[in-house]
Amino acid sequence: MPLCAGATGVGLVFSFLLLRRRGAVAAMRLVAWSLLPMAAYLTGALNALWTIGSTAVSFVTSLVFNPLTWAGVALAGLSVVLFMVSGVIRARRLSAAAPAAQEASAAPARPTAEKKPGRTAPAAKPAIAQQKPKTNDDDFSDIEDILKRRGIS
Repeated sequence: MPLCAGATGVGLVFSFLLLRRRGAVAAMRLVAWSLLPMAAYLTGALNALWTIGSTAVSFVTSLVFNPLTWAGVALAGLSVVLFMVSGVIRARRLSAAAPAAQEASAAPARPTAEKKPGRTAPAAKPAIAQQKPKTNDDDFSDIEDILKRRGIS
């Protein structure tokens, strides 16, 4: 309590001096900052801030002086590196598999009719839409093919 009240009092005195030198706007900002220590004490936030600060300091000191903590930091770093390397490898595999999948879908497998003894082979059905090989490297050739298939000329 005395420390917070002292900080607030000193801030208010400085804000009065600042009012005379720089004006009301600068003085009001300093008054706002000066009231914060007393507000933190009265609301109980000072205890929470003290606990957070002491916990952070004890964590840092245990980090610096404890070899087991450094081993934990090293394991965390190794984990991050492994995640990153596995992501790069996975991306390469997916990008390598993409052209193979495109080639497989571009050349559909034709079913063969097996002849069984005592049965006749089914009548051959005409292909619905046979695609002719593209000879024109024009940008619009794909669009023209789609329009022709839809019956739009």
